[in-house]
Amino acid sequence: MVTLETPRLILRRWREEDIAPMAAVNADPEVMRWIRDGSVRDEQQTRGGVQAWESEWESQGFGLFAVEIRSTGELAGFTGLSVPHFLPEVLPAVEVGWRLGRSHWGKGLATEAAAAAVRFGFEERGLERIVSITQVGNDASERIMTKLGMHLVRETVNPSCGRPVRVFALSSDQYVTTTR
Repeated sequence: MVTLETPRLILRRWREEDIAPMAAVNADPEVMRWIRDGSVRDEQQTRGGVQAWESEWESQGFGLFAVEIRSTGELAGFTGLSVPHFLPEVLPAVEVGWRLGRSHWGKGLATEAAAAAVRFGFEERGLERIVSITQVGNDASERIMTKLGMHLVRETVNPSCGRPVRVFALSSDQYVTTTR
């Protein structure tokens, strides 16, 4: 079981007790505003998502981590690596993504968590390239991508919802250069 620690966070695999707090994150329309068509998700949909994320760990050797606040044990949301099947034109690819509850926004936690996931992808899983995909207008996510050292490589449309998206990328060579 992979667990990563940062100064303020623990990134770990999912537990049953994570379902309700993650469902609360997924039920917030402001959190979900930039996710596919903006629809919120209920507890059953969240449970299905967590099961799919755990399956990806088993099949790919990476996946989405539950993000826990070290000082309180509270579930903040998720970060990690996944295959962006929803955007076939970028495949094969591995995407770093994140989703935190609103009470955790503006504190640098998403950047801290995503940086740990990127490090894991390059240093522990030997990935050659990591992308991140965001809807046009989601400036907060674009700032995180830039802080991770990623660069805009493509603008396109998410075929699952018709919304315009931007694809950012970071190669392992760029990662090594930025972490020296």
